[in-house]
Amino acid sequence: MDQSKIEGGLLERWALAYLSRYASTAENLRRVLQRRVHRRFGEDAEAMRLAAPLINKIIERYCHSGLIDDTAYAVRRAEALHHRGESLAKIRAQLVAKGVTGAIATDALAALREAAADPDLVAACAFARRRRLGPYRSGNIAPERELAAFARAGFSRRIAEIVLACKNAEAADTLAREGSS
Repeated sequence: MDQSKIEGGLLERWALAYLSRYASTAENLRRVLQRRVHRRFGEDAEAMRLAAPLINKIIERYCHSGLIDDTAYAVRRAEALHHRGESLAKIRAQLVAKGVTGAIATDALAALREAAADPDLVAACAFARRRRLGPYRSGNIAPERELAAFARAGFSRRIAEIVLACKNAEAADTLAREGSS
């Protein structure tokens, strides 16, 4: 393995190309760069050993300059997922999977809780609208199947039953507005 293949800004170019397309956490960028090294050099342990400190320096520099900010990423991602209709449990799991620490994920979820009286209820209404469940459905679907869809999405049975009890879309929209106040 020739060390010069890793030097010369190759990792820097990979990192900047990735960050130009996607928001990322420090840990996620580390994983992306490690995968790129692995794809480029295969099972060469020497390449991974040489690349690790270079990757760490790049990530440290990007965090220091503000190019990578795990806290801002977590807040923005949590808001986007919540708006899409993801439950708080699922949002936490997705943040942790992207390399956000537990404390930062907790803070991002706390921001959602401050913005809405019952953020899971608001998200469940959005989920029902997106999946056309409950008051948004056009045909008949067994209630058990709808409850199962909510459960798989990480919502409690209580939340699911509240949303499914709405008689029409306007009632569900009103419920979502009240839950966000």
